[in-house]
Amino acid sequence: MKLDRLPRSGERIIAIGTSTGGTQALETVLTRLPANCPGIVIVQHMPERFTAMFAARLDSLCALEVREARNGDMVQPGRALVAPGGRHMLLARSGSHYSVQVVDGPLVSRHRPSVDALFNSCAKVAGRNAVGVIMTGMGDDGARGLKEMHDAGAHTIAEDESTCVVFGMPREAIKLGGVDQVLPLERIPDAILKAV
Repeated sequence: MKLDRLPRSGERIIAIGTSTGGTQALETVLTRLPANCPGIVIVQHMPERFTAMFAARLDSLCALEVREARNGDMVQPGRALVAPGGRHMLLARSGSHYSVQVVDGPLVSRHRPSVDALFNSCAKVAGRNAVGVIMTGMGDDGARGLKEMHDAGAHTIAEDESTCVVFGMPREAIKLGGVDQVLPLERIPDAILKAV
Protein backbone atom coordinates (compact mmCIF):
# COMPACT_ATOMS: atom_id res chain seq x y z
CA MET A 1 0.00 0.00 0.00
CA LYS A 2 1.39 3.38 -0.93
CA LEU A 3 2.00 5.69 2.03
CA ASP A 4 -0.15 8.46 0.57
CA ARG A 5 -3.08 6.04 0.33
CA LEU A 6 -3.12 5.06 3.99
CA PRO A 7 -6.63 5.24 5.42
CA ARG A 8 -6.88 8.52 7.26
CA SER A 9 -7.42 8.45 10.97
CA GLY A 10 -8.90 11.59 12.45
CA GLU A 11 -6.18 11.47 15.07
CA ARG A 12 -2.89 13.31 14.86
CA ILE A 13 0.22 12.10 16.64
CA ILE A 14 3.48 13.76 17.60
CA ALA A 15 6.74 11.78 17.60
CA ILE A 16 9.80 13.21 19.34
CA GLY A 17 13.36 11.86 19.34
CA THR A 18 16.26 13.14 21.41
CA SER A 19 19.46 12.09 23.14
CA THR A 20 22.26 14.08 24.85
CA GLY A 21 20.67 17.15 26.46
CA GLY A 22 17.23 15.81 25.70
CA THR A 23 15.89 15.55 29.23
CA GLN A 24 15.90 19.33 29.61
CA ALA A 25 14.75 19.87 26.02
CA LEU A 26 11.77 17.55 26.55
CA GLU A 27 10.88 19.33 29.77
CA THR A 28 10.90 22.67 27.93
CA VAL A 29 8.64 21.37 25.16
CA LEU A 30 6.22 19.18 27.12
CA THR A 31 5.55 21.70 29.90
CA ARG A 32 4.36 24.15 27.22
CA LEU A 33 1.86 21.81 25.60
CA PRO A 34 -1.81 21.80 26.70
CA ALA A 35 -3.67 18.91 28.31
CA ASN A 36 -5.72 18.37 25.11
CA CYS A 37 -2.64 18.09 22.88
CA PRO A 38 -2.61 15.13 20.43
CA GLY A 39 -0.94 11.96 21.68
CA ILE A 40 2.85 11.99 21.85
CA VAL A 41 5.39 9.18 21.49
CA ILE A 42 8.96 9.84 22.66
CA VAL A 43 12.34 8.17 22.40
CA GLN A 44 14.95 9.61 24.75
CA HIS A 45 18.18 7.63 24.81
CA MET A 46 18.38 6.53 28.42
CA PRO A 47 19.30 3.32 30.27
CA GLU A 48 16.75 0.90 31.67
CA ARG A 49 15.15 1.87 34.98
CA PHE A 50 15.77 5.57 34.38
CA THR A 51 12.96 6.10 31.86
CA ALA A 52 10.16 5.37 34.36
CA MET A 53 11.59 7.90 36.84
CA PHE A 54 12.12 10.44 34.08
CA ALA A 55 8.54 10.04 32.84
CA ALA A 56 7.18 10.34 36.40
CA ARG A 57 9.12 13.56 36.90
CA LEU A 58 7.74 15.03 33.65
CA ASP A 59 4.24 13.91 34.63
CA SER A 60 4.52 15.96 37.83
CA LEU A 61 5.44 19.09 35.80
CA CYS A 62 3.15 18.84 32.76
CA ALA A 63 -0.54 19.36 32.00
CA LEU A 64 -0.22 16.16 29.90
CA GLU A 65 -0.13 12.67 31.37
CA VAL A 66 3.46 11.44 30.86
CA ARG A 67 4.47 7.86 31.55
CA GLU A 68 6.74 5.07 30.46
CA ALA A 69 5.09 3.13 27.65
CA ARG A 70 3.74 -0.38 28.09
CA ASN A 71 3.06 -2.72 25.19
CA GLY A 72 -0.41 -2.06 23.79
CA ASP A 73 -0.84 1.41 25.34
CA MET A 74 -3.16 3.64 23.34
CA VAL A 75 -1.75 6.87 21.92
CA GLN A 76 -4.43 9.38 22.82
CA PRO A 77 -4.88 13.12 23.31
CA GLY A 78 -3.38 14.38 26.54
CA ARG A 79 -0.92 11.49 26.88
CA ALA A 80 2.82 11.29 26.22
CA LEU A 81 4.46 7.85 26.17
CA VAL A 82 8.20 7.50 26.75
CA ALA A 83 9.95 4.43 25.31
CA PRO A 84 11.36 2.22 28.09
CA GLY A 85 15.14 2.08 28.29
CA GLY A 86 16.51 -1.02 26.55
CA ARG A 87 13.41 -1.63 24.38
CA HIS A 88 12.14 -0.28 21.08
CA MET A 89 8.79 1.50 20.84
CA LEU A 90 6.87 1.32 17.56
CA LEU A 91 3.64 2.99 16.53
CA ALA A 92 0.83 0.65 15.49
CA ARG A 93 -2.73 1.15 14.30
CA SER A 94 -5.62 -0.27 16.30
CA GLY A 95 -8.68 0.31 14.13
CA SER A 96 -8.95 4.08 13.71
CA HIS A 97 -6.69 4.69 16.72
CA TYR A 98 -2.98 4.37 17.39
CA SER A 99 -1.21 2.26 19.98
CA VAL A 100 2.39 1.35 20.71
CA GLN A 101 4.29 -1.90 20.57
CA VAL A 102 7.14 -2.17 23.06
CA VAL A 103 9.51 -4.81 21.72
CA ASP A 104 12.94 -6.29 22.14
CA GLY A 105 15.19 -6.55 19.13
CA PRO A 106 18.62 -5.69 17.82
CA LEU A 107 20.10 -2.23 18.11
CA VAL A 108 18.89 0.16 15.40
CA SER A 109 21.27 3.00 14.52
CA ARG A 110 23.36 1.77 17.48
CA HIS A 111 20.50 2.32 19.97
CA ARG A 112 17.65 0.56 21.77
CA PRO A 113 15.29 2.36 22.04
CA SER A 114 15.98 3.89 18.65
CA VAL A 115 14.51 7.12 17.29
CA ASP A 116 14.83 5.68 13.76
CA ALA A 117 12.74 2.64 14.75
CA LEU A 118 9.99 4.87 16.17
CA PHE A 119 10.04 7.37 13.29
CA ASN A 120 10.03 4.63 10.63
CA SER A 121 6.93 3.09 12.22
CA CYS A 122 5.26 6.53 12.34
CA ALA A 123 5.97 7.05 8.64
CA LYS A 124 4.37 3.71 7.78
CA VAL A 125 1.41 3.85 10.16
CA ALA A 126 0.51 7.55 10.51
CA GLY A 127 1.94 9.20 7.38
CA ARG A 128 0.66 12.75 7.05
CA ASN A 129 -1.24 12.51 10.36
CA ALA A 130 2.09 12.72 12.19
CA VAL A 131 4.43 15.50 13.27
CA GLY A 132 8.07 14.48 13.75
CA VAL A 133 10.48 16.40 15.98
CA ILE A 134 14.21 15.72 16.35
CA MET A 135 16.10 17.55 19.07
CA THR A 136 19.52 17.70 20.67
CA GLY A 137 21.62 14.54 20.54
CA MET A 138 24.87 12.96 19.47
CA GLY A 139 25.14 10.85 16.32
CA ASP A 140 22.52 10.34 13.64
CA ASP A 141 19.75 8.22 15.19
CA GLY A 142 16.43 9.54 13.90
CA ALA A 143 17.78 11.34 10.82
CA ARG A 144 16.77 8.65 8.33
CA GLY A 145 13.49 8.00 10.13
CA LEU A 146 12.58 11.70 10.07
CA LYS A 147 13.26 11.74 6.31
CA GLU A 148 10.89 8.75 5.98
CA MET A 149 8.23 10.67 7.93
CA HIS A 150 8.79 13.76 5.77
CA ASP A 151 8.48 11.71 2.58
CA ALA A 152 5.26 10.16 3.91
CA GLY A 153 3.71 13.63 4.31
CA ALA A 154 4.40 14.32 7.98
CA HIS A 155 5.39 17.81 9.12
CA THR A 156 8.96 17.66 10.47
CA ILE A 157 10.85 19.93 12.85
CA ALA A 158 14.51 19.97 13.92
CA GLU A 159 16.00 21.90 16.83
CA ASP A 160 18.32 24.71 15.77
CA GLU A 161 22.02 24.48 16.60
CA SER A 162 21.77 27.62 18.77
CA THR A 163 19.85 25.77 21.50
CA CYS A 164 21.16 22.19 21.11
CA VAL A 165 23.53 20.73 23.70
CA VAL A 166 24.79 18.55 20.82
CA PHE A 167 23.69 19.33 17.25
CA GLY A 168 24.46 15.86 15.82
CA MET A 169 21.00 14.34 15.35
CA PRO A 170 19.27 17.48 14.03
CA ARG A 171 22.24 18.30 11.76
CA GLU A 172 22.11 14.85 10.14
CA ALA A 173 18.34 15.11 9.62
CA ILE A 174 18.73 18.53 7.98
CA LYS A 175 21.53 17.20 5.74
CA LEU A 176 19.24 14.41 4.50
CA GLY A 177 16.58 16.94 3.49
CA GLY A 178 13.93 15.58 5.82
CA VAL A 179 13.19 18.76 7.81
CA ASP A 180 10.44 21.32 7.15
CA GLN A 181 11.36 23.74 9.96
CA VAL A 182 14.56 24.39 11.93
CA LEU A 183 13.71 26.22 15.14
CA PRO A 184 15.25 27.13 18.48
CA LEU A 185 13.90 25.06 21.36
CA GLU A 186 11.54 27.67 22.79
CA ARG A 187 9.70 27.97 19.43
CA ILE A 188 9.15 24.22 18.97
CA PRO A 189 6.00 23.88 21.17
CA ASP A 190 4.11 26.54 19.18
CA ALA A 191 5.26 25.01 15.90
CA ILE A 192 3.98 21.59 17.01
CA LEU A 193 0.58 23.04 17.92
CA LYS A 194 0.31 24.91 14.61
CA ALA A 195 1.20 21.73 12.70
CA VAL A 196 -1.51 19.67 14.42
